[in-house]
Amino acid sequence: MTEGTTSAAAEGADALTRLEQEGEIAADYLEGLLDIADLDGDIDMDVEADRASVSIISDTGSRDLQKLVGRDGEVLEALQELTRLAVHRETGDRSRLMLDVAGYRAKKRAELSELGAKAAAEVKSSGEPVKLKPMTPFERKVVHDAVKAAGLRSESEGEEPQRFVVVLPA
Repeated sequence: MTEGTTSAAAEGADALTRLEQEGEIAADYLEGLLDIADLDGDIDMDVEADRASVSIISDTGSRDLQKLVGRDGEVLEALQELTRLAVHRETGDRSRLMLDVAGYRAKKRAELSELGAKAAAEVKSSGEPVKLKPMTPFERKVVHDAVKAAGLRSESEGEEPQRFVVVLPA
């Protein structure tokens, strides 16, 4: 191994360790929250796409966790921000942690990927740009990735909370 290869491997290991630490801090915070709210759920931690990923899941199929998702994921978004703040308080670093509750975000990701692929197909056939409805940053990112995978490009336009994706012809 050359010196550059060794340092790159060490940096990768350091980044992974840091992301695992973020996940553990988030898991502790969320376990405390579940205890306070008297909700049953298990915490699953992972590292994916260069960010910590934490999921709250239920073995019992209980609908109690839906309270942590809220209407259109609003409570989930707020809970994710609170969890990121808890991680920031402990580490001093900004966190890009992703939180999922009861599989809501995973299901939403699949729906948005399909939406992005359909919009890309429409643009390919018509040659005209397609504007989608306003979305959260997470939703826009998933759509941008789906459009890119279809071989087209997309842009976000507008101001929050009315920011939306425009799928453009090649």
